Amino acid sequence: MKKLLFLFLLVFGSAFAQQNDKTITVAFSDSDRVTAIQTIEKACGCRFYFDPEWLQKDASKISGDFKNAVLKDVLESVFNNTTINYLIDGDKVILTNNSIIYDRLPEGFFGSDVQKDSGEPVEKPVFQQQFDSIGKSVKNSNPVAFIGKESKKTPQKTYTLSGYIKDSKTGESVPNLNVRARGSNSSTTTDKEGFYSLQLPTGMNTIETESVNHKKITRKIVVYSNGNLDFDVEERIHQLEQVNIKSRKNQAIRTAVTGVTTIDAEGIKNIPLIFGERDILRVATSLPGIKTAGEGSAGFNVRGGKEDQNLFLLDNALLYNPAHFFGFFSALNPYTTKKVDIYKGSIPAEFGGRLSSVFDITTKNGDFDKFMGEGGIGPVTSNISLSTPIVKGKSSLLFGGRATYSGWILKQLDDESLKNSNAEFYDGIIKYAHKINDNNSIEATAYYSHDAFSISSDSIYKYSNRLLSVKWEHVFNEKNKGALILTNTEYKFGIDYQTTGLNSFDFGYKINETQAAIKMNYQFDKKHKITYGLSAKGYGIHPGDLRPQNPESLLVPVTIEKEKALESAVYIADSFKVNEKLLVDIGLRYSYYAALGAAQQRIYANAQPINDGSVTGIKVFKNNEVIKSYGGFEPRVAARYFLAEDFSVKAGYDKTYQYIHLLSSNTTQAPTDNWKLSDLNVKPQSAQQFSVGLYKNLSDDKYELSIEGYYKKSKNILDYKVGAELQLNQNVETELLQGEGKAYGVEFLLKKQIGRLNGWLGYTYSRTFIKLDSKFSEELVNNGKYFAANFDKPHDVSAVLNYKITKRYSVSTNFVYQTGRPITYPIGKYVYGNAEYTLYSDRNKFRIPDYYRMDIGLNIEGSHKIKKLAHSFWNISVYNVLGRNNPYSVYFVTNDGKIKAYKTSIFSVPVPTITYNFKF
Repeated sequence: MKKLLFLFLLVFGSAFAQQNDKTITVAFSDSDRVTAIQTIEKACGCRFYFDPEWLQKDASKISGDFKNAVLKDVLESVFNNTTINYLIDGDKVILTNNSIIYDRLPEGFFGSDVQKDSGEPVEKPVFQQQFDSIGKSVKNSNPVAFIGKESKKTPQKTYTLSGYIKDSKTGESVPNLNVRARGSNSSTTTDKEGFYSLQLPTGMNTIETESVNHKKITRKIVVYSNGNLDFDVEERIHQLEQVNIKSRKNQAIRTAVTGVTTIDAEGIKNIPLIFGERDILRVATSLPGIKTAGEGSAGFNVRGGKEDQNLFLLDNALLYNPAHFFGFFSALNPYTTKKVDIYKGSIPAEFGGRLSSVFDITTKNGDFDKFMGEGGIGPVTSNISLSTPIVKGKSSLLFGGRATYSGWILKQLDDESLKNSNAEFYDGIIKYAHKINDNNSIEATAYYSHDAFSISSDSIYKYSNRLLSVKWEHVFNEKNKGALILTNTEYKFGIDYQTTGLNSFDFGYKINETQAAIKMNYQFDKKHKITYGLSAKGYGIHPGDLRPQNPESLLVPVTIEKEKALESAVYIADSFKVNEKLLVDIGLRYSYYAALGAAQQRIYANAQPINDGSVTGIKVFKNNEVIKSYGGFEPRVAARYFLAEDFSVKAGYDKTYQYIHLLSSNTTQAPTDNWKLSDLNVKPQSAQQFSVGLYKNLSDDKYELSIEGYYKKSKNILDYKVGAELQLNQNVETELLQGEGKAYGVEFLLKKQIGRLNGWLGYTYSRTFIKLDSKFSEELVNNGKYFAANFDKPHDVSAVLNYKITKRYSVSTNFVYQTGRPITYPIGKYVYGNAEYTLYSDRNKFRIPDYYRMDIGLNIEGSHKIKKLAHSFWNISVYNVLGRNNPYSVYFVTNDGKIKAYKTSIFSVPVPTITYNFKF
């Protein structure tokens, strides 16, 4: 009733208002608008009527100095860039929010039955559309929203409505939520920050949201001009929560990029994993195209790429080692991680520096309204996550901690060799989020992890990650927004060797990276979404130093020369909706790299192998002098075409450069591996990938089916000479080989996301080859022909299924089969110079036995009472339930003149686990 009365007064109560043109002299400096109004009242002797809440929402300050100015001009200045209108009626000034008080009925007020001279019906003015519809929304829990500021001038036909959509419970942004205007073709989808932009006609509109995971929201909106509207949506509770991997609705079908997957951390809680850890990166390896070299391996091989060709980003900051304890555990706290977007096909132009994939990991924001917590207690590790508002509704703090008590467990064992061993780790993360106003927000993340292990009583290995990330987001207007990102990352490891003799020493290694980036988004129109930006990062590597602990030691101190480099890039991309069926993403990235001094670089003779004997000189470079620069264009193209509403075909092409290399003589990535920058003698890697795929939804979106194929060519891929020495080598380029690579494969994935039985089935056929060709025998491998890479596994099958017995009980299973990885076998022996030697096959000619494993788990939800201290979740699982003795590696020992083969296994027996999870 209040709204109807107020509208009645706005429309009819000011019919007798008269214009007041008297002049006033007034001044105010850095004042809020309420204070400015009070100053004007004193100067003109008039009285203002308004609701103070309209002005309290605006914290901006104004200044002005007016001499003999018309009151109308003063008010225009005061209320510029606001939604406030006014009417001067003698000594009264009546303010309104959004709407105008008319002193006469505008033409066409009585609707379309009134005709123009041309005979055409007159369109209803905006405020009468509002009056016709307002009564229908008075009882609605979401009242009518007024956007912009009404003007007596002829309005545009359409305006832009934009804003952010967040989850009402967690305060997290809601990406890929469909927003549309009822009764029109105007629709859009929120981006990963929850931002949307929608074109709406002037006047009354009804917008609504559509999502599988959130309840539908309907809002009536009166549009006067461009403006913002933020609102919250509620989570929809249904059986979809039991899906192990939550994909964005129709993402695989609708987007243009190929080979992209999103894993939600909450959705993987039912998957049985080793020691009950909710490990988002381990789950990723069950998806087609993502592999590891073996059980407990730290590195990932994505579509035929090496372990160093993956970009791991934690809130935009690089994470060099995403694993604890040689890869058995992820370095990510599952209770602070929100999701990870994995790009393995079409990599967006904003990402660069790696050839194979991007793991874009996003952490949660703390709750803006109340204190919350979540955690888990397992047989080896425990986790905790705490969230609290700092300023209610505006800022929050999230803390996550995680640690293992495996070191304490080892101390309790009777076996002396195990009792003297050590294996422990911990990690912690803090995230601060602050919403300054509708146009500005800040997020800051700090992360640290530490590992320490000892495989003998005299050696202790330690390594740690440390990263900092700050992001400032700013909305310039309805079409433009951007972010400034600053990050710093450090990874280091050390070896503390203590012995009773004189050979005790400390060994240390460190790499540091600092980056600044600007990322911009521009909604050009309905068909074009443009992103562009630039970045610059500086590398600093301390390749290693060895320090004897005893001054009388015979060990010689060694310090390898520091490496420095600068890598920068600029990019622009356009998501172009050609028509309803065809969507094209076109991106262009240019990267530039410069290796910097101070340094000494060897010069090697042309047409000779790179070794100590071919050195022709040494060139000395001053501090920050460019040693060698590289660069190139990195085009990215992806396209999607709808063959039917639920059936699409995609194709993509990517070119990428990588200027940093991982030096590893192990089969898999180890925490003590070195990173090496490109320089005068080590060239950057590059790759080109072509991909194509078919994507189909079945049975009303219950099933998602995709088939993707890819072909990748690589250059300057790093490998090593036989017996290469990589640690503490000042001239490590003499141990390196660089050659060509090729990889191809087909990936099949079937997901079921609705119903009691859900999960996915994946199969990959892929091959990865390397060619190391040279006219010099010491640089020639397998006669210069392509041979299988260490991680080449042609067949890979994975099945993850969950069956919901009741609302509280479910059973899960996880099955994996992989072809055994390649290995080099001894095939004979020969005598040379009265000495006997072992003859080995061509590199990677044979394979270790195939790998397969099955895990099962029982998941028990706590009671679903709303009012309780904490909500619980139990996971009882058995890892490797079949007790399969899967070989991790095969090695050979010569004993009594005979060569014997041995294999090592990680988990050759079933491993039961009980994990308790809680949330409050």
